[in-house]
Parts: sequence; structure tokens; C-alpha cells
Amino acid sequence: MEGTRIGQWLNLLVVCALLLLKTEASSYVPITYVQNAVAKGAVCLDGSPPAYHFDKGFGVGINNWLLQFEGGGWCNNVTTCLSRKYNRLGSSKQMAKQIAFSGILGNKHQFNPDFYNWNRIKVRYCDGASFTGDVEAVNPVTKLHFRGARVFTAVIEDLLAKGMKNARKAIISGCSAGGLTSILHCDRFRALLPTRANVKCISDAGFFINARDVSGTRHIEQFFSQIVATHGSARNLPPSCTSRLSPGLCFFPQYFVSQISTPIFLINAAYDSWQIKNILAPGVADPRGHWHSCKLDINNCSSNQLGTMQGFRTEFLRALTVLGNSQSKGMFIDSCYAHCQTEMQETWFRSDSPLLAKTTIAKAVADWFYDRRLFHKIDCPYPCNPSCHNRIFDPRHDNPGI
Repeated sequence: MEGTRIGQWLNLLVVCALLLLKTEASSYVPITYVQNAVAKGAVCLDGSPPAYHFDKGFGVGINNWLLQFEGGGWCNNVTTCLSRKYNRLGSSKQMAKQIAFSGILGNKHQFNPDFYNWNRIKVRYCDGASFTGDVEAVNPVTKLHFRGARVFTAVIEDLLAKGMKNARKAIISGCSAGGLTSILHCDRFRALLPTRANVKCISDAGFFINARDVSGTRHIEQFFSQIVATHGSARNLPPSCTSRLSPGLCFFPQYFVSQISTPIFLINAAYDSWQIKNILAPGVADPRGHWHSCKLDINNCSSNQLGTMQGFRTEFLRALTVLGNSQSKGMFIDSCYAHCQTEMQETWFRSDSPLLAKTTIAKAVADWFYDRRLFHKIDCPYPCNPSCHNRIFDPRHDNPGI
């Protein structure tokens, strides 16, 4: 009985310690609406103004700027975009009035040693196409606005007016669809910033690959092509790609990332949990649900499924070879079953964070940004890395896939 009570107290202490750490590592930042963007037609899917959360820099970081673009998938047709119109991914009216900043956005030295005192901005995502769309016409029935590219420009202009025009250092970053945003808009962001500024780009879980699924079909290629067509994205995709390939393919970083001139750092899991669930084994390719349990928890995967996932990793790494040994392009490719690792304190910078070459993601990114050393590392195959934080999904909230 006494042993049971001690165990319960120890569990309680652990929970309290984790809650305290989470509280210390997070700060809450209010929302800012870019009201003047509406007159420019730079609006969310429902016509509401774009928004961001801005935690001002201080001390020596007062002229340094870090923009983190929010993720949240994409909508590929009128039906799926309409479903977003009534939630935070399509309307700023539905966004939380304040959100927590942690990880790369944290404002305390012990949790974010290299960027804590920068101007840190979380740009909210409400256009459904990684800020690439621009269709002038608005359907009178659906009243959907496909204006993501205008939103991107309006947000940057608003921040330039608030002091970013004096930037000495600047980073565009993002997670998932926001990570793709930072790749697609990397050179555009550089062009909008002062020429004297040291500008670089970071993509977290944004390197989506054009791979066949378990049925042998490229469903993701069709999906991305539909996004580009629906949002009129072609004119806002990298010209170095669209001059050679169909616009839908130019939504995949592997076809244009080597042509990006601005320095860029890629953070990705080789077994990206979103890509495993939605590119390798989407619901449409697995109608009997053989992959359902495996996708929720990699520990549930059969040896055959793990073999298929190792094949996906091989294809993912092959897509990365276009980067070569570029001195300006860094990477941290771990072997975790994860998706997005910069915004959570646990995976960004903590005593138990994922390590690659004995280095945390935060340290690798900072060393690369400040030119302390080039970080260009790829992990050994799963399950070789004991420091990984592998995702376990709640089956009640499982996304059936594209």
C-alpha cells in the first residue's frame, strides 16, 4: 500500500513538472488583424482579413525577425474549401484571440537560446493553398476567395511598416503546409526584405514528395494538381519550375528546391507521419484499413509495413539528392515518426529532444544560420535513434487521408 502511494506521488510530481515546463516554455500572444488588406483583396477564403500573432523583439534582437507560417493542409476543390470557410483554416473570425508561443517562437533564453529575443510572428493560415492562390473572380454562390498570394504580400508589407524594413537578420519558416510556404516563397521573401539584411529560410515538415501509394497510384500528384488549378496558383509558383514542368508538379519541392538562391534549411522526418498517412497509405488506397493501426502508432506496424515504409524513406532521400552538397542548404533529417518538430518545446530544444550527430534541431538550425558550421545530416534507418519522439495518434481524431 505504501509503495502504491509513493508511486502515485511520483507520478503526480512528474505531471506537475511537465506542466510547469510547458508553462515556462510558452507565452501567450494576442492576434493582430491586417484590416487594410481587405481593400487589396488580400483575404481569407471567407473574405475576412488575414491575421498574425506578433511578439516583439527586445535587446540585441530588436532588429531581427522570424516569421513562422502556420500549417493545416490544403483544400483542392470548392467542396473542401467550403468546409474550411467556417473554421480557423478559412476564416480569421474563427481564430483564437491569443495563442501560445513555444519552441522556435519561445521568448526565454533557456528554451530558445538563439532566437528568443527576436521579433517572432506566427502568420495564420486561412487560404488553403500555402499562400499561392490568386483568382480575381469571387463565385456569387460560394463567395469563396482564393487570394493566398495576396495575403502573403499584405502580411509582409504590414510587418515591413512595423519595423521589418530595418531588419538586420530575418527568417521565414513554417510547419507542414507552412513549411511548404517557406520553400515556395523563400526567394520572394528575400526580395521583399532590405538588401543589407541576412535573410534565410527554414522549412519544418514541408518537403512533400511525389510518391506512389500502397496501391501503386500517385494520388498526391493528382491532389496537388487540383489545389493549383482551384486556387489559380500557377503564376505564383517558382518560374524555374513552371517553365519546365506542369504547375501541379511545381507544388512539390523536389522539382525546384535546387533552384532556390536564398539559403534554406530543411527539417524533416524521413518517416514523416503525415506523408505516411496521406501519401504512402491514404484511405483511398487502403479501403479495408490494413494500414489504420500502423498509421496511428509505428509500433503497431507489421514487418511488411515497416519494409514498405523503409522503401518510402529511400524514395524521400532520393528526392533530397537534388540539393547535392550545397553550402547554403542545410538539413536535419531524422528517423522519427513525426510531423513538425520546431514549434513544440519537446522536439525543438530540451534535455530529451531528438538528436542527430549529438545535436538538437535548435542547435543545428542556429549553427547553420549564424554560419558556425554547415549542418547537413541524415539519420540512420528506423528504429536506430532512441532520442526520437514518435507520434501516437488518437484513433478518434484520425484523419482518413486525402
